[in-house]
Amino acid sequence: MMENGKEPIVAVDGYSSTGKSTVAKMLAARLGYVYIDTGAMYRAFTLAAIRAGAIRDGKADEEGIRKLLQTVRIDFRRREQSGKFETYLNGVCVEEQIRGMEVSGQVSLIAALPAVRRLLTGQQREMGKAGGVVMDGRDIGSVVFPEAEVKFFMTASPRVRAMRRYKELTAKGEPVCLEEVEENIRKRDYLDEHRDESPLVRAADAILIDNSEMTVAEELELMSGIIRERCGGREG
Repeated sequence: MMENGKEPIVAVDGYSSTGKSTVAKMLAARLGYVYIDTGAMYRAFTLAAIRAGAIRDGKADEEGIRKLLQTVRIDFRRREQSGKFETYLNGVCVEEQIRGMEVSGQVSLIAALPAVRRLLTGQQREMGKAGGVVMDGRDIGSVVFPEAEVKFFMTASPRVRAMRRYKELTAKGEPVCLEEVEENIRKRDYLDEHRDESPLVRAADAILIDNSEMTVAEELELMSGIIRERCGGREG
C-alpha cells in the first residue's frame, strides 16, 4: 500500500506471446489485487467483429464496427472452482475462442481502430482507477495509466515466443505449424509498433524484462520483489 493509503496500479506491457497474461494473473493473485487482461478485451471485440462479418478481405467494415461499439459488452469473471479469471462477451464466456489463430490474425487490425481503442481505454480506466490492480496489455503504462506506480515491459525473442505459442495451440488440438505462428507474431509486432493510435512503446519509466531464458516462477519473484521495494506491496 502506498503512503496515501491507496493500493498501486501495476502496468504490464509488452509484445505478444511474452507470457504477460500468465505472470500478471499470478502477480495479482500473490498481491491480492484485481487482474485485468486488456488484450483479452481487444480479442473479444475482434471475435465479435468476425462473427458480425465486420472484417472483410483483411479490412474492417467501419459501419459494422460502429454498430458493434453500441452493443458489445466485455467483462471478466472469476471461476469459483479454479479461481481463474475468464473473459465474457455479452454475457457468454469466450475465453477459449479468443485464443485461437483466427482471432490472433485479426486482433492487431481491430486494435488499431481509434474508435475501438477509445471505447476500451475508457472501460479500462474505469476498472483500474481505484488501484489495487495488475493490468496487462500494450499501452497501459504509456496511455491508459501513465501515472501507474509500477510499470513493466515484457519482451523475448520472436522464436522463443513462437515456440511458446505453438506449444499452447497444439496442446489444445489446433493444427498449426511453428513457422506460421512465428510469422503471425512478427506481423503483430510490426502492426502494434507502427499503428497510428497508441502504438506499442516502452514507457520511459518502465522496467524492461526479457524473459527469453526465464521461468515464470523467476519472473514472478523478480516482479513481486520490485513492487514490494517500491510500494510495500502485500502478499496473500
